Amino acid sequence: PTAAPVCAGRVRIEEGASLRIDLLRAEDQGWYECRVLFLDRHSTDADFQNGTWIHLTVNAPPTFLETPPAFVEVREQDTLSLTCTAVGNPQPVVIWKRSDLAVQSGDTVQVRNGTLSIAVVERSSAGTYTCHASSKEGTITHTTRVLVQGPPIIVVPPQNITVNISQDAFLACQAEAYPGNLTYTWFQGSSNVFHLSHLQARVRVLVDGSLFLQQTTPDDAGKYTCIPSNGLWKPPSASAFVTVLYPAQVTTMLPETHLPKGMQGVIRCPTRANPPLLSVSWTRDGHPLELEKLPGWSMRPDGSIIVATGNDDALGVLATALHPVPPQPSPTLCVAVFQDPPAFTVRPKEEYFQEVGRELVIPCTAHGDPPPTVTWLKVGSAGTSGAQVDGNSSLVFRPLVKEQHGLWECTATNQVASVSTATSVHVLGTSPHAVTNVSVLPLLLAANISWEPGFDGGYFQRFSVWYTPLVKHLPRAHHDWVSLSVPVGAQHLLVENLQPDMSYQFSVLAQNKLGSGPFSQIVTSVPRGFPVTTVPPEPPAMTMRVFLSPPQALTANETVRGVLLQWEPPAQLSVALSGYGLELRQDKGGWEVLDRSIPSTKTQVLVPGLIKDAFYEFRLVAFAGSYISDPSNTVNVSTAGMEVYPSRTQLPELLPQPVLAGVIGGICFLSVAVIFSTMAACIMNRRRAARMQKRR
Repeated sequence: PTAAPVCAGRVRIEEGASLRIDLLRAEDQGWYECRVLFLDRHSTDADFQNGTWIHLTVNAPPTFLETPPAFVEVREQDTLSLTCTAVGNPQPVVIWKRSDLAVQSGDTVQVRNGTLSIAVVERSSAGTYTCHASSKEGTITHTTRVLVQGPPIIVVPPQNITVNISQDAFLACQAEAYPGNLTYTWFQGSSNVFHLSHLQARVRVLVDGSLFLQQTTPDDAGKYTCIPSNGLWKPPSASAFVTVLYPAQVTTMLPETHLPKGMQGVIRCPTRANPPLLSVSWTRDGHPLELEKLPGWSMRPDGSIIVATGNDDALGVLATALHPVPPQPSPTLCVAVFQDPPAFTVRPKEEYFQEVGRELVIPCTAHGDPPPTVTWLKVGSAGTSGAQVDGNSSLVFRPLVKEQHGLWECTATNQVASVSTATSVHVLGTSPHAVTNVSVLPLLLAANISWEPGFDGGYFQRFSVWYTPLVKHLPRAHHDWVSLSVPVGAQHLLVENLQPDMSYQFSVLAQNKLGSGPFSQIVTSVPRGFPVTTVPPEPPAMTMRVFLSPPQALTANETVRGVLLQWEPPAQLSVALSGYGLELRQDKGGWEVLDRSIPSTKTQVLVPGLIKDAFYEFRLVAFAGSYISDPSNTVNVSTAGMEVYPSRTQLPELLPQPVLAGVIGGICFLSVAVIFSTMAACIMNRRRAARMQKRR
């Protein structure tokens, strides 16, 4: 017989022509041919075609070709893949089981071709997984234990506990984790218990993580937090409160209480108790203190005594705090000492007026026993807003700036009392301050806006009311607001022709000859519509839609007098143009209205008064009645290396009519006087010439 190499030594012919294969293997499966050849004659092709084919099928039990390790460690939130492949005849079926239940494919778990995949490993993914390879020839299994590494989980958190003083306290804290190298850290409040001097000698952390606190004191009460950690990610925490019950005690009471002579004072009795304090009794020189016999004396709920007017009656007082159970007082001696409260020797004036940029010194001195400390503070703001205090306790503004305008308070303080005095600083030569207390009264299709003016900066100020509807559209810049001028001297304005039941925003702007102040706070209001029983007037049959495009081709050119801005009128407008408004922004700050009264016939304007080494941006808007266009293109101007032009804040202000009439009258009188003087000189010269001629 002729056999493949894999069959060598295991194949032989027996009982005539039978083929015997010993120790059958799975690879012996296949087709076998039985062919008869005659040895006494020459073989022909036909002899090789008379064979018979037989297929041998070898049944084999399942055998694993690939299995995962017996133990697999994986971190929480990682991925996991377990592969198990087996062979046999017939081909075995491979499934995965956990706790004797087949693992089914789901959102995060997939089982395919003997491979178990977990997309996101969780703590619950830990456990024992078994691979089963089964066929009719038998079943084999392989087990893998999955260990999930992650931070601890607290299984026994601490519980709130209440103990009496000097008793021991126990707070449990147990956690589970893999790896299990747990360390427990305990905190009282935000401090480690071993870092607190009053705790470190009396506290222990047990092996299971619990906290043992010996002989508790009142200072031990509070919040305790247990934090177990195994070094993986952020550890968990659990907290509980320890309450310590103790009788009433007088704590750190000063041996001397300083009271101001002739002023109200307080003799404090600092106590603590748990349960809370019920009563406090006072004695004087060993005898109960009878407050009803001391006019102006009273006791606060916390046990402190209020002395209406300090005098010698308050000397020699002893404080005692009592607790209901057990009534064990803890007396503390307290001596009342009367001293002179601070008194001002030099007070600041009620008001100071000074130009911006100049120096201003405001005196304030005081005396007392002990000598007081004098401090300054700007009311409504923190600190001194850039001002300084010299050695004489005077407030020094060097230089005075706009932000330092307002109410300043000088305070003198010593051990017994504190007294204050205030003064108002008015900074002149600035733009106006913002108006305050803006209120809007909604009316029928209108709103009445009122306000309180801010400081005018030392110049006459005028106001304008700005408003805009709140509609659902893309955010727009502030130029979409409509402004209305306020009559001179008025502090309110009626805004009419508003849409009913639509929200409007209102703001007030103050201006003087030096420029615009900040906008006031924005107030939102909804005008009232027509009553339900009233029929509103019918709208016109056709409403004209207003088209107003922005000014075009804005350019800026340097001249000897300033920056010359030129532009072209709007390309589209359906109503008559009423003028232009110029806006300015310096060094990427907020946009300011520089001039909004440019005539509609102009296409250029000169801007003087720019500051050297600054960066400016200009843009232009067009007005048509109460309508305002979008802004034009923005032009940039840098004054680096440019000459300083006459400031626009120094331009002459329009004079009042009486003064202007007087100036014009004076000029006219001077002109007439010059003319008459000239004519008189001419006549005299002619007469002199005639006399000379006659003499000759």
